[in-house]
Amino acid sequence: MITPEFMAIWFAWMLAGGSPGPATMGIAGTAMSAGRPSALAFSLGILAGSASWGIAAALGLSAIMLANAWVFETIRYAGAAYLGWLALKALKRALSSDGNGTMGIPHRGSYGRLFIKGALIHLTNPKAILSWGSIYAIIAPPTATPATLFTYFALLYAGSIMIFIGYAFLFSSARMVRTYQRAQRWFDFGFAGFFGFASFKILTARLQ
Repeated sequence: MITPEFMAIWFAWMLAGGSPGPATMGIAGTAMSAGRPSALAFSLGILAGSASWGIAAALGLSAIMLANAWVFETIRYAGAAYLGWLALKALKRALSSDGNGTMGIPHRGSYGRLFIKGALIHLTNPKAILSWGSIYAIIAPPTATPATLFTYFALLYAGSIMIFIGYAFLFSSARMVRTYQRAQRWFDFGFAGFFGFASFKILTARLQ
C-alpha cells in the first residue's frame, strides 16, 4: 500500500498544502497578529473542515456533488467571492503607507469563533473537495475497500496536520514576524496577485 509512488504523491500533497492560500495565509496572519493560541484554534477549524471533505471523498460524496452541478456551483462562487475579497484586502494593505506587520488575512475573536472561521474557510473552498476527490482517484484502485480508503485518508490528513499546525507555530515566532515586517509590502502585493488569480481561475473553471 505504501509504495514509492504513494510517497511521491504524499510529498506533492504536502507541498500543495503548504503553498499560499486562504488557509495557510489565514493561519499565518492570525499567528502574527493574535498569537499562537489563536492561530492554533483557527488551524484546528481548518483541519476540521479538511477532515469533512476528506471523509466525504472517501465515502464517494464528491462524485455525488459533481453530478449535481448546482451544489458545486454554489460553493464555487462563494469560494471565488471570498478569494476576491482577500485579494482586495491584501492590495489595500500593500498600498497603505502604514503596514501593520501582519501576513495574509488576520482573524480575531474568541477561540470558538476562530475555530468556526477556520472550518468555514475550508468548507467553502472548492479546491478542498476537488483536491481530496482527485487524490483518491489517483491513489485508490477501483477495488479499494473502505479500510484502504480510510488508511489513505489518515496518511494524507497527517500531512495536513503537520502543515497547518506547523504554520501556527512558525508564524508566531518573533523572528518570523521581523522577517515579514521587512518585506511586508512586497508580500502583500504577491498575496493580492495570488488570491486574485485563484479567484479568476475558479470562476472560469469548467466542469468536465
